Amino acid sequence: MTESKRRKPTLVADKRYPSKGRKPAASKRAAKPAGKKSAARKTTARKTARRKTRKTGGGKGGGVFRRMFRWVFRLIWGLTWRMGAVAALLLALAVGVVYSTLPDVDALLDGRARGSVTLLDRDGKVFAWRGDQFGGVITADTVSPHLKHAVIATEDKRFYRHFGVSPRGIASAVRINLSEGRGPLSGHGGSTITQQTAKLLCLGVPYVPEDWDSEAAYEADCRQGSLWRKAKEAIYAIAMEVKYSKDEILTIYLNRAFLGAGARGFEAASQRYFGISAAEVSPSEAAMLAGLLVAPSRYAPTNNLKRSQDRARLVVGLMETQGYLSSAQASEARSRPAELSEAAAARAGGYFADWVMASGPEFFTRNTTEDVVIRTTLDQRIQQSAEEALKFIFQEKVREGSKAQAAIVVMSADGAVRGMVGGRKTRVSGAFNRATQALRQTGSSFKPFVYATALELGYSPLDTVMDEPTCWSIPGSGQWCPKNYTNKYYGRVTLADALKNSLNIPAVKVAEIAGLDNVRTVASGFGIESDLAQGPALALGASESTLIEMTGAYAGILNGGSAVEPYGLTELKLLGDDTPVMVTTTGIGERVINDKAAKQLTWMMERVVSEGTGGRAKLPGWQVAGKTGTTQAARDAWFIGFTADYVAGVWMGYDDNTPLSGVTGGGLPAEIWKETMLRVTDGMTPTPLPLMAPEPPVQVAQPQRQPRRQQNGFERAVNKLLSDIFGN
Repeated sequence: MTESKRRKPTLVADKRYPSKGRKPAASKRAAKPAGKKSAARKTTARKTARRKTRKTGGGKGGGVFRRMFRWVFRLIWGLTWRMGAVAALLLALAVGVVYSTLPDVDALLDGRARGSVTLLDRDGKVFAWRGDQFGGVITADTVSPHLKHAVIATEDKRFYRHFGVSPRGIASAVRINLSEGRGPLSGHGGSTITQQTAKLLCLGVPYVPEDWDSEAAYEADCRQGSLWRKAKEAIYAIAMEVKYSKDEILTIYLNRAFLGAGARGFEAASQRYFGISAAEVSPSEAAMLAGLLVAPSRYAPTNNLKRSQDRARLVVGLMETQGYLSSAQASEARSRPAELSEAAAARAGGYFADWVMASGPEFFTRNTTEDVVIRTTLDQRIQQSAEEALKFIFQEKVREGSKAQAAIVVMSADGAVRGMVGGRKTRVSGAFNRATQALRQTGSSFKPFVYATALELGYSPLDTVMDEPTCWSIPGSGQWCPKNYTNKYYGRVTLADALKNSLNIPAVKVAEIAGLDNVRTVASGFGIESDLAQGPALALGASESTLIEMTGAYAGILNGGSAVEPYGLTELKLLGDDTPVMVTTTGIGERVINDKAAKQLTWMMERVVSEGTGGRAKLPGWQVAGKTGTTQAARDAWFIGFTADYVAGVWMGYDDNTPLSGVTGGGLPAEIWKETMLRVTDGMTPTPLPLMAPEPPVQVAQPQRQPRRQQNGFERAVNKLLSDIFGN
């Protein structure tokens, strides 16, 4: 190594000292800045010492705690971000898996497992729905802006700003639930519209009937609120947010939400409740529809209109607060709340709609997977007449608190049912229908079929029979001795008078003369399908039948003696098709009795109303034929009658067979019949009944009698013998 390289550099400190030959003054001047530098070094040293002290915690103990804290913090932070990264990765993976399974939006708009049935009256107007009604696809763009805003304001005001899950909404829901004394996940859910849509889609799990006890069980599983289910729901919601736009998610929600009364989607609900499209609803109607989301059955306007309107007012307030409605619009919506359409107010068709659904083909009614439109025989004016008549009689003539029931059926002569009331609660669905389901003894209302048999065999209404105390020996039961209702006997009476006054002894005698088997054949031919009694009590209505069967049988008398099958379905189509799947034009079947017998029987039954036990059923200006009926101990009371245009049947009694108090067929049932038909015939021109009076008996001139020759003893003996052998 060279000398120059080994030479050390001159120390800077050497320059602080003055060289020889310099003046002392200069030396003094140079000393001052040197002192300042020394002070600066001391200050710097002190600062460095303080920093070191701070770093060590001011002492040995403080430094240990600080180092421990830093170590714990770094450990927690390290675990947290690593776990967070793993969780985020798993979440992304789960979202990706769900995303890959999501179909196109169009495949998610109608998720019903079954179809629907729309019922039209005889004029083609909708009066009832059955099944899950789907009104057609609507979108977030085509729906009324008022409805779109009402849904967002009510269900998820931050819908357009979150990513499918709203932490703020969940925290708020938990806080509210805890404040109300419930569990954190009980009650308010804090779900976004996207999460609710995920729930409506059942997280992509389709309904397979073989895998579930029922569709209700499947839906209950879809709605469960466990923590694990909520987590899966959140993942599904986020995947939907990635796959679909906000408006597409809202479109799915608007089409799949259940809104009560069988309505799936807002289009179906709007048609169901207001009779208009969801694109046309007003702010008040939109608020009522959006208000259904929280509890469709409770707030359905068909269940309680006032409660639904009160709920709608709250929704209007939310819309106003969030700027969707001006003060003037909100005030208008509150002052003019939404009202139900006429069809909605009719409460889904009641007993008649239930009967049509039960009597139609199962694969197109009760278990249909298609959307079906059924045209029926219902006349809504006649239906309303029957409902009003029943209500009037029970308000005016029946004691308050009575549990007695009644049923009414009105039909045309061909069996087309125009109105039906199955009980006092008229606007119900799914209830026990006493007009079609209650088998009750018919009493004297069965007697016309006894006389129909006799007339068919050639007897005349003016033929006579003895009304006198009579007993019959019934095998296994002993003597049976029926009596008349009046406990009186009237001697020899015509068949017409026996029916007019509802005499029992003549009815039994005529039935035996005509043949009990023949009576059963005629009654069955007219449509009474129930088991008919075997003994003579058959003539007095010991058998059971339904009101619709009996009314249909009387329709057979009116139409000239042909059997009738009561019907309510006239045409069945699949939605969108022009060609009907089924068509029914009449219920008339085979002839049971001849036309003359039917017209003479009508003449006899007209006298029941004009002169006999059915007097309370008289209609001013109209000919009316009918028959009363009261069963043993007055457990059932009937009146069935007809004008030239309509047949109407009325039954009254208790569901538990308790005897009626002071009621016979000629009493309240006849009055209900009259009140019904007064309303039905209002504005109609009276038409005469198709009746035929019997020809009076021909009086044959008797030849003048010759004095009787005295017979001798032999002749008397021979005649007696011949009489004993051959009879009189």
